[in-house]
Amino acid sequence: MSADRDLVHILASHAADLRYEDLPEEARSAARKSILDTLGVILAASGMEPAVRGVMEIVAESGGRPDCTVLGFGGRAPALMAAMANGALAHCLDYDDQTQWGQHCASSIVPAVFAVAERQGGVTGKELIAAVAAGQDIFGRLRCNVEWKKDWNLSTVLAVFAATASAGRVMGLPASRIAHAMGIATMQSSGVMEMVAGRGSDLRGMYAGFSAKGAVLAAMMAEKGVTGIDRAFEGRYGFMNTYFGGGYDRAGILDRLGRTFLGSGTLYKRWPCVGTAHSHMKAAIDIVQENDLRLDDIQEIRLHVGDYHDLMCQPLDERRAPATLADAKFSLPFLVSVAIARRGMSVSDFSEPGLRDECVLAIGRKMTLVPDPSLDWKLEMPPGRVEILARDGRRWLVEGHDVPGNGENPMSWGDIATKFRECATVAFARLSPDALTEAIALADGLDGLDDATRLMHCLAIPSALPPS
Repeated sequence: MSADRDLVHILASHAADLRYEDLPEEARSAARKSILDTLGVILAASGMEPAVRGVMEIVAESGGRPDCTVLGFGGRAPALMAAMANGALAHCLDYDDQTQWGQHCASSIVPAVFAVAERQGGVTGKELIAAVAAGQDIFGRLRCNVEWKKDWNLSTVLAVFAATASAGRVMGLPASRIAHAMGIATMQSSGVMEMVAGRGSDLRGMYAGFSAKGAVLAAMMAEKGVTGIDRAFEGRYGFMNTYFGGGYDRAGILDRLGRTFLGSGTLYKRWPCVGTAHSHMKAAIDIVQENDLRLDDIQEIRLHVGDYHDLMCQPLDERRAPATLADAKFSLPFLVSVAIARRGMSVSDFSEPGLRDECVLAIGRKMTLVPDPSLDWKLEMPPGRVEILARDGRRWLVEGHDVPGNGENPMSWGDIATKFRECATVAFARLSPDALTEAIALADGLDGLDDATRLMHCLAIPSALPPS
C-alpha cells in the first residue's frame, strides 16, 4: 500500500481479490439484506412515484438487446438501460438503505450488479454477495474519510465508484481493468446538493439511476480495453483534489482494508423518507403516544435543528406544505407532521391526496424552528430534538432514540422480508404471493445459488407499461 500507488489501484485490487470466504458473516448478511431491500423498494417506487414514468418510456423506446430485467414496470432492456431504470426507481421513495453516516450506495450498486450479471450469465450467489460487500465497503471508506462541505451529493459522487468496483468484480475483470473502470467512472461522478436541498426537482428521487448506469458503462468500457486514469483519485488534478480540495484521510480509507467491512453497519429504513428526519419523527411520536395528545391539545411544536436539518426546513412555509412527492420526503416539518398524525409512517402515506391532508397540514402550521449548532452534521447522523407545548401549559423536550431501522433498533431479516412484501403491494404491476415468497427464499439462500439472477427472474413480468 505504497503512497506511490494511487488509491484507485488499491481499491480496485480490494474488489477484484476479495473472496466470499474472507467476508465475516455480518458483511454477507448486510449484502443479502441490501439486495432484497433494494429490490422491494424498486417495486414500491414503480407504483408510488409518477415522475419516474418518463424514464421508463425512454428505456422502452431505446430498444437494444433485451438482456436484463426491468423491475416494477416489466419488460427487458440492455444492461445500461436496465441499470438506469432500476437505479432510478431504487431511491425514488428515499426508502433505500443507508450507511450509519448517512448517504446511500446500495441503490446504485444493486441495479448495476444485476444488470451485468444478467448480461454475462453464470454469476453465482456467492460472487454477487462478495461484489456487493466490496462496493459497500469501498463506499463507506470514502464516505468516512473525505471532508464533505455539503456541496456535492455524496450518494452519487461516491457511489458510482463503489458500483463500478462491484460491477467489475461481477464481470470477472482483473484488478488492473477495475482500476481502469474506476478511472473512467470519474466521468460519471456528479451531483450537487442543490438537487437534494432545493425544491421542485424530480432528480432527487432518481439520482441513483445515473450512478448505476455510469458504473455499468465504465465497467463495460474497461472490459473492451478502454483505459482509465492512472492517478484518478490522488493525482494533482484527480478526484480528491478536485472535489474535496485535497481534504481526505488516506490512512483512514485504508485502515484494516480486507479485515473490517464497513457495509456490516448498513441501516435499513422502516420509514420511507430522508434518514436525517427519523430521529425528529421518533421524538414526536414518543411525545404524542406517551401523553395521548390530540391535535387540539397542541399549541406549538418546536423543531430543534442543526445545519442539515435546517436545509429540510427552508423556506418553512413551503416545507410545511410541500408541492411534490419528492419534496415531501425531504421536508422535515411535513415528515414530523405525518409522524404525529399517523403515529408512524408507511409507504402508502405518500400520495398526491396525502400532500393535501388537512390534518397533516394543520399540524405543520404549529411548527417553529430552534437553531442548535450542537446538532450540526459532522460524520455520524445527528439526533433530532422536538419540543411540544400543550395548551394546558405542559411541555416536553425529547431527543429521538431507538429509531426503527437504526443501529439502536435494527431490522432483522424477518423485518426486511415483511417490508419487501409491503413494498410489493403498491407496485405498478402486482406480483403473485408465490413469486414474493420465492424471491425472499432465493435472497435468503443466495449463497447457495449457481445463478444469482434467478432472483431477478422470479420478479420479472412482461412489459406492463402502456403506450404513452
